[in-house]
Amino acid sequence: MKTTFLDFEQSVAELETKIEELRFVQEESAVDISEELKTLSEKSMQLTKELYANLSPWQVSQVARHPQRPYTLDYINSLFTDFHELHGDRVFADDQSIVAGLARFEGQSCMVIGHQKGRDTKERAMRNFGMSRPEGYRKAMRLMRLAEKFHIPVFTFVDTPGAFPGIDAEEHNQSEAIGRNLYTQAELTVPIITTIIGEGGSGGALAIAQGDIVMMLQYATYSVISPEGCASILWKTAEKAPEAAEQLALTAQRLKTLGLIDRIVSEPTGGAHRDYEGTMNHLRKALIESMKVVEGLDSDALLERRHERFMSYGKFKETVEKS
Repeated sequence: MKTTFLDFEQSVAELETKIEELRFVQEESAVDISEELKTLSEKSMQLTKELYANLSPWQVSQVARHPQRPYTLDYINSLFTDFHELHGDRVFADDQSIVAGLARFEGQSCMVIGHQKGRDTKERAMRNFGMSRPEGYRKAMRLMRLAEKFHIPVFTFVDTPGAFPGIDAEEHNQSEAIGRNLYTQAELTVPIITTIIGEGGSGGALAIAQGDIVMMLQYATYSVISPEGCASILWKTAEKAPEAAEQLALTAQRLKTLGLIDRIVSEPTGGAHRDYEGTMNHLRKALIESMKVVEGLDSDALLERRHERFMSYGKFKETVEKS
């Protein structure tokens, strides 16, 4: 698949175009230009490293949304075996913006739940661009309870701009569905391992992200609102999105510093979309290590640990009012 370059990667795009042209020339010519190709490839890699070492929060947001970035089904196909998708919320419908089902991870039975965006126009419409309606969250809740019934861990993969804000979603009680999921995850007696793989947007992300261990890929984002949405509210224009991204603390490094996530999973040079295999290897290792932390805990210890985790968010100071 030919790489799609973002706006800030144009210098790399120009180099890669030149490399492709030279490769075409080499195939048609008896002249050996392999050394020049090697030099340009090394220069392209170095330039990419330099660019990605100094990304702004807004640029990280663009990488998190890259159309070639691995989605939940890519991770399921690479990291899990024997996946059997389960459908429907047993109330109204099956929302295909969330995929979920039984699988095995390293030979152990588990439940996998995640947002799924589309690759082309037809699939994006079917998946609603990864924005779930209440039916999707109720499906996720149903399967979390099923995992609890069979005493198997839950793996969730978050990648959504946010919950779908349409009229039909509100009519079907979107906020109640999200709130119910938060309640369910707080009291679930089996381990929940969450990974933010792309966009972690607002309540749409939180609805399946209240894990015992929460990880983020290096160039993923996680925030209460999108930069464009924040800018539209504060400055009445989406053009201020880069400035909003700076203030939202949405990058993995910032959230790790604030104690809101537990681990940052490294991505290959240039982002996960440049090297699927490398990304999968990094995440597999992180998931295995995360499972070792929680798999030996009984339900009481697990719930106590989860409660302490939630209570640790934020900082406050009690003061005594003087009479």
